[in-house]
Amino acid sequence: MNELLDPLLLSRWQFGLTTIYHFLFVPLTIGLALTVAIFQTAWYRTVKPHYLQLTRFFGKIFLINFAMGVVTGIVQEFQFGMNWSDYSRFVGDVFGAPLAFEGLLAFFLEATFIGLWIFGWDKLPKGLHLATIWVTAVGSILSAYFILAANAFMQNPIAYEINPEKGRAELTDIWELLTNPVALAAFPHTIFACFMVTAGLIISVAAYHLARNQHLDTMRPALKFGLWMMVGAGILTTLAGDQLSLVMVETQPMKMAAAEATYNTVTGADASFSIFTLGTPDGVHELFSIRIPYLLSFLSTHTFDGTVEGINDLQAQYTQLYGPGDYTPIIWVTYWSFRWMIGLGLLHVFVAVVGLWITRKGRHPKNKWIWKAAIWSFPLSLLAMTVGWTFTEMGRQPWLVFSLLKTEDGVSPNVSGLEVLISLVAFTLIYGTLAVVEFRLVKRAAQKGPDDAPRPDPVTGDIRHDVTVY
Repeated sequence: MNELLDPLLLSRWQFGLTTIYHFLFVPLTIGLALTVAIFQTAWYRTVKPHYLQLTRFFGKIFLINFAMGVVTGIVQEFQFGMNWSDYSRFVGDVFGAPLAFEGLLAFFLEATFIGLWIFGWDKLPKGLHLATIWVTAVGSILSAYFILAANAFMQNPIAYEINPEKGRAELTDIWELLTNPVALAAFPHTIFACFMVTAGLIISVAAYHLARNQHLDTMRPALKFGLWMMVGAGILTTLAGDQLSLVMVETQPMKMAAAEATYNTVTGADASFSIFTLGTPDGVHELFSIRIPYLLSFLSTHTFDGTVEGINDLQAQYTQLYGPGDYTPIIWVTYWSFRWMIGLGLLHVFVAVVGLWITRKGRHPKNKWIWKAAIWSFPLSLLAMTVGWTFTEMGRQPWLVFSLLKTEDGVSPNVSGLEVLISLVAFTLIYGTLAVVEFRLVKRAAQKGPDDAPRPDPVTGDIRHDVTVY
């Protein structure tokens, strides 16, 4: 019973639950903002009605998702004070700086201009109205960067000094903090992955209507756009992930060792990447594996004769540096989350490549299973991002701030396990309800499809837009 009411365990579960749930809305917010801006730009330049229909249609889904993301994101900030007060006291001066930029600059920019976009259709000049959605898209991307910069400090703490009197870390250089190598590498990898998630939504929605021979004039170009977006974003995500892996090896070699379950230091051909591995229950000994020689060495060092440090050697180093303790993350979590991230992402790109092939030259497949595969493929990239973040955060354990603060030392000392359990249950119920609401709203908007193209006013020739649809 005491283990079930452990404040540390429950606080970690609660933060993980609320963070992952909130993160479900983030990729679509970032990707849809840019997508809507691209569609509206195409309409602005060509005046073709189907681009306006796509702008308004995906704009609805974007706004539903944005609103739910704001609601679920508010809880995140309160948790730092409720369940992780010791963490907040120790790194608040550093960690809070990029979060302040996110809230006061990026989110303010995003929220202000999204309002102008919603209500400015018939009130702002056409070009100025287009600019509002582009500023919204930029704001959403900036917001992501500042949050990644805050997270990067937890992965690779820099730009700080310890105040021995106050017993906390204090910021010394905001520019150094914002240009953390981990943030610079994680940002493109994350943003391109967001575009993959958005492309998956576009593909699924377009396939739903095309399978029913509905809205052909709008959904055919939407499908083509989504397929190419998936392939392009998939390639860029892979390239950015390669750069991130190099930074990860440099700053957190234990995470890479845990991702490969490499217990002993290996070099060259021995530094192979295992696609699939079966091991003993304790994860220490390998029973069977499918491996690619040299690949782990290449991923870690960009050479075929590079050295990859093993878990055992790193454990010995960390024990000497930081004192007695277990500095190894949960191996099976890091190992499989790393592979699920890669596998699910590649599978979604494969779906897009197949889709481009079978719809080439305007072909319209008759097989219903092809359309069903496209429709149900939507969660692939979203799941890949989710397990990718699981790998990122679980691979850092047992550190809350790598090398500075252990997770067990960051939890609030005066919060009981029962109090955390009550809030955990409450959040789960509330978020479960919100999930149903979100799913139904998006499903209804997606299944309805785009509205008919607005007709010009017979007297002035202007196109009027009913803002109530938003």
